[in-house]
Amino acid sequence: MKIKQAELKAGAYNINDFPGWELPEISFLGRSNVGKSSLINKLIGRKNLARTSSTPGKTRGLYFYLLNGKICFVDLPGYGYARISKTERQRWAPIIEEYLETRSNLYGCVHLIDCRHEPTEDDKLMADWLRMHSIPRVTVATKSDKLSRGALLRQLQVIRAQLGLFEEESLLPFSAQTGAGRDQLWKGITGLLPH
Repeated sequence: MKIKQAELKAGAYNINDFPGWELPEISFLGRSNVGKSSLINKLIGRKNLARTSSTPGKTRGLYFYLLNGKICFVDLPGYGYARISKTERQRWAPIIEEYLETRSNLYGCVHLIDCRHEPTEDDKLMADWLRMHSIPRVTVATKSDKLSRGALLRQLQVIRAQLGLFEEESLLPFSAQTGAGRDQLWKGITGLLPH
């Protein structure tokens, strides 16, 4: 998809901050430091639209990015980062759950897993939660440029097995550095959107 226009339209820090539109939304979730903001920037062809940081856990709210005035990417706070206080994590959890459970124009999620490591307990819980709530998803193995081809293929098998992904469920390698996997991911996202 060619993105001609992209802008941050809203930052939601509580449920009342969610935009009132009916535009189709795709949410991005994963543990802190998995590369969500970098992936979003690479996907839409912008350097710094989604804020990246060397400090994990920088995304403190839900950020709504409007693309071509037609669809919206929603960047959710990362999970599983130890340095974020328990209170802070407990404050986010209900907002994220409310969004994922009740947002009628949410068409699917992009669930990010760092391909260099086995999925964490939080990753597995999130995969199970999405499955339990019947939320369509595309699973992405980020930072694919950090592994050799052979190591990447082995890791993809490990991730697939540990997350309990069925054969027909996609697991796409992606590199925000090189852009490898960008077209396949756009195809996966387009498949989630209404036609």
